[in-house]
Amino acid sequence: MNDHSHHYLEHRQRLKKKYIDAGIDAFHDYESLELLLSYAIPRKDIKPLAKNLLTAFGSIKGVMDADITDLKQIRGIGLHTALLIKIVKDILKLYLKDRAKDSPQISSTSDLLNYLKIAMGGLKDEQFRVIYLDSQNKIIDIEILQEGIVNQAVVYPRKVVENALKQKASALILVHNHPSGFLKPSEADIRLTKIIKETAKMLDILIHDHIIIGENRFFSFREDGIL
Repeated sequence: MNDHSHHYLEHRQRLKKKYIDAGIDAFHDYESLELLLSYAIPRKDIKPLAKNLLTAFGSIKGVMDADITDLKQIRGIGLHTALLIKIVKDILKLYLKDRAKDSPQISSTSDLLNYLKIAMGGLKDEQFRVIYLDSQNKIIDIEILQEGIVNQAVVYPRKVVENALKQKASALILVHNHPSGFLKPSEADIRLTKIIKETAKMLDILIHDHIIIGENRFFSFREDGIL
């Protein structure tokens, strides 16, 4: 084993020990990525690669939100490593979704928003989701109903309500994202919400909120007094 190999192996061991002793909060962002990349890339000094990823995508979140194709544009990142990064992000989404489902009452927790910001905040296209709640305001399910342009012509209120009946839901939370980052609801957003609310009301299903997700922020129809 040459001196260089010995050096980076010792460095990896130090990173692991630091993580065991002090946790991820003691790490610089590039060190967190280094530790992750060490499980995909053997026998190589990966500190420069971790720093290149942060430079290219701006932050840990930017790296995790990046497409596989974009990740592979970075010299030293192959499909194997790109997949590891995406798997970590997707497992985090599953974890946050389960946490939200386990919350005693979704309307009084931040778990749902944490999940939605991770799941939808980095999307490049619009997506419309419906969260089905039981009579105790616990999540029954979260469903992607539409991908692409979200408006009244595409999201059918009848479909929302039909699915709510199938799920035996007592209430719904509507969610969609604005990839532009501009959170103010459009006239079409407001009109769609009103139609879904009126359709659901006829079947004794409440609409608790309509949430618009931006990059790191959200807009709540309920909190803004629109709903």
